[in-house]
Amino acid sequence: MSLLRNFATVGGATMTSRVLGFCRDVMIAAFVGAGPVAEAFVVAFRLPNLFRRLFAEGAFNSAFVPLFAKALEEDGDEGARRFAGEILAALLWALLLLTALAMVGMAGLVYVLAPGFSADPEKFDLAVLLSRITFPYLLCMSLVAFLSGILNTYRRFAAAAFAPVVLNLVMIAALAGIWISGLEPGTTLGVVLAGGVAVAGLAQLGLLVAAVRHMGFSLSLPRPRLTPGVRRLWRLGVPGILAGGITQINIVVGTVIASAQAGAVAYLYYADRVYQLPLGVVGIAIGVVLLPDLARSLRSGADGEANRTLNRAMEFALALTLPATVALMVVPQPIVSVLFQRGEFGAEATAATTAALVAFAVGLPAFVLNKVFSPGFFAREDTATPMWFAGVGMLVNVVGALALSPFFGHVGIALATSLAGWVNTGLLGTVLWRRGHFRIDAGARRRLPLLALASALMGAGLYGGALLLEPLLLGASILLRFAALGLLVATGMALFAFFVQVTGAVDLRGYLARARARGRSGPPPASGQD
Repeated sequence: MSLLRNFATVGGATMTSRVLGFCRDVMIAAFVGAGPVAEAFVVAFRLPNLFRRLFAEGAFNSAFVPLFAKALEEDGDEGARRFAGEILAALLWALLLLTALAMVGMAGLVYVLAPGFSADPEKFDLAVLLSRITFPYLLCMSLVAFLSGILNTYRRFAAAAFAPVVLNLVMIAALAGIWISGLEPGTTLGVVLAGGVAVAGLAQLGLLVAAVRHMGFSLSLPRPRLTPGVRRLWRLGVPGILAGGITQINIVVGTVIASAQAGAVAYLYYADRVYQLPLGVVGIAIGVVLLPDLARSLRSGADGEANRTLNRAMEFALALTLPATVALMVVPQPIVSVLFQRGEFGAEATAATTAALVAFAVGLPAFVLNKVFSPGFFAREDTATPMWFAGVGMLVNVVGALALSPFFGHVGIALATSLAGWVNTGLLGTVLWRRGHFRIDAGARRRLPLLALASALMGAGLYGGALLLEPLLLGASILLRFAALGLLVATGMALFAFFVQVTGAVDLRGYLARARARGRSGPPPASGQD
């Protein structure tokens, strides 16, 4: 299965999840707004997600996938099963202990994440209650990350990629129940939302368990022991906690500082949700597909193939990220207004969220390139170097947020996050180059400037289109406003496709011709890896 096809599988699933996630957030904005219940739920939802992305997706995957790939190559399926069983036993008991400790000390965790809430005891207590309901989601999603690592190593990407869709479907169902019952913003509404998160975690875990069983990979649960494999995973995983989760750590730092400003936590959350669409679709697809692909290439001694894979991944990332960045900086207000401005979410919240979105967009290419460069270290079982760079990025973020927030409020926090992303990505790319692990090849040197030019030309057309569609984008009808935004997005995509073809950045007609030729020749032969 080709790298591009794998990117498309994961990216398509992530796009589906993000679109449903937008539906979810549009409903949350309409029913809850940016008030105390919204802020309490954001913190309650972010707490298990932070631990999940740091300990499960970030540290765990960066350490587990190369080791599991090594066990599979050297010891076959039986050795891989034995290694996976050892890791599952250690992971499950560690998660149970962490969940129990978190339940007891939840008030302290909420205070660390949102100390500004302590000035409002009612909001603080609600955040603690909702966090206790949502935190078991961490346990489910950590096991989902473990099972995803197994599936991805076997190049079975679909089930793991579609798992987040389940979360959004469950949350949309919960929100539909809130709408039908007519619940007003308050404790009960928050509890229903938090309960939806917990149920969604169980549903996603069930999906991945079924997928692994369908693949024929059986898992045992031995007594937890500190085996050499577990010790190796621990040594690689601890540095990966920082290396794999730099963006999440920076967002949490921003949450801590923003909690002292009324509404700021919600504004940053809604802005984060918008720019996470391109970051998620591109970044997650690259992170999921690239790491096992690089690990297998390096295990077989194909260093040249690994460098070619990194170059194509970088081109793919920037081909989708640069136009998205330009669009978010050129027409942010119509995007935020159409998506969120209704019900409890007014014009003031739209303006505040729009400003934060522009600041986040500045760092979007850096956040995506981080997903390209990090696997270059993880595939070589080096999680320590990215850890140190993540630490530098964290320092830049904290200092920047503290320095800028007194002057720019929550927008300064978003700018600091973007600055930290560029510093971290710059360090990763420079060290890969200095070690001889990455060289920009002739194809990338030719295409990347042309992609930037095509994005800039698209931005100019998009700005003009927004001016023409302004009456519709600001119209009273929700359907009309969404239709106008959809037309604007489609226009931007069409313009970018036209300009990449005209500039020669990408030969779209050639790709389409080859795709049609493959379609006429029939599907490729079946493979155990597909």
